[in-house]
Amino acid sequence: MEQLLAAVETLAAEDLAPLFGPALLDRLGPLLVAQNRLAAEVARTVREAEVSGAAEVDGLKTMASWLRGHAHLSAAEAARVVRTGRALAQLPGMAAALAAGTVTAEQAAVIGRVAEPEHLTRAAEQDVDLGGVDTVLTQVAITRPHADVARAVHHYLDRLDADGPEPDPTGGRRLVIARHADGSISGRFDLDAMGGEKLQAALESLVQAGRGAGEERTRGQQLADALVQLCDNQLASGQLPVLRGHKPQVIVKVGIEDLVDPATGRGAAELGFGATVSAARARWLACDGAVSRIVLGPGGMPLEHGRTVRLVPPHVRRAAEVRDGGCVFTGCGAPTHWCDVHHLLAWIDGGQTSLANSALLCERHHTKVHHGFRVERQPDGRWRTRRPDGSEIRTGPLRTGPGRTGPPLPAAA
Repeated sequence: MEQLLAAVETLAAEDLAPLFGPALLDRLGPLLVAQNRLAAEVARTVREAEVSGAAEVDGLKTMASWLRGHAHLSAAEAARVVRTGRALAQLPGMAAALAAGTVTAEQAAVIGRVAEPEHLTRAAEQDVDLGGVDTVLTQVAITRPHADVARAVHHYLDRLDADGPEPDPTGGRRLVIARHADGSISGRFDLDAMGGEKLQAALESLVQAGRGAGEERTRGQQLADALVQLCDNQLASGQLPVLRGHKPQVIVKVGIEDLVDPATGRGAAELGFGATVSAARARWLACDGAVSRIVLGPGGMPLEHGRTVRLVPPHVRRAAEVRDGGCVFTGCGAPTHWCDVHHLLAWIDGGQTSLANSALLCERHHTKVHHGFRVERQPDGRWRTRRPDGSEIRTGPLRTGPGRTGPPLPAAA
């Protein structure tokens, strides 16, 4: 082990700056093989530790928990390593390929599914030659992309249980959300084929409906915006289940000094699930929200609770929906039920909550307007949109070069 670590230190000390493309790729290839071989040793060692109950030495029950706590692996990665270790003894062909570095740890984990107890039982009942399956799947892993390995394993498992009962599609569904220090979240999810189809259909409808002229967002950004808009629509519909006597809603707690101060005020407002946002963001959320006044005493205890007031009353919103017909940001076709009512002159700056001072904006373009873009209504009733630099966004054929009024439209697919 000391020799291995010394060799890694020697590699880490090499200066890569003088190397160029081919030389870097020549160096990368053996490193990837070594990574696979190390993964094989990790899985093999984890399996032996599991069999011998080694985790008990550190007061833990399973190797998965040991890997999470001591190796700082995620729950998903720890489970993957444990499953791979269990599969090595049942699939010697795959184990040899992983040890040789020709199969990746990720591929081995996928192939390892065929060695799970219920699948081994079905294979034995049907006199399936597990050795032959091991050979075929290992060869696919060596010669084909990862997606092909997953499809091959899925095909085998389907054939193995062709006459069995239809599995519960919800059994394998999971969604894991991780919250970061700045309040943002990331995560991963697993859905069955039908659940995935429903999600994709819902998101695609929002992506296509929300595509404006000169779209510059990546596909990933469009899908993320669509997911937020989907949540926005559901929260606004008022049809979600009641939580502790109240309809679910986005809650923001901000001090009155920060709320009325025009400064950004970073980290001044607290959201319902514990994240913090700027006072500027809180003012944006309040643009079409309900405000409750709560007076706190020196110890943080509420002394007085005022009546909740909705900044945009229903009759103003209905009038704006009739007048605007949807998001007024140039090139956007979002319908009225996607939109917030934006105050052209901020209510905190004395802007009236009136039809003349209102504009319908979808969630994405409401954000844009609070970050430098501007919408303005002309005397003839038409809306215009300007970028932070003052240039106007226009749709239709545009000139490029000096004097152009906007970015060139993307080429047709």
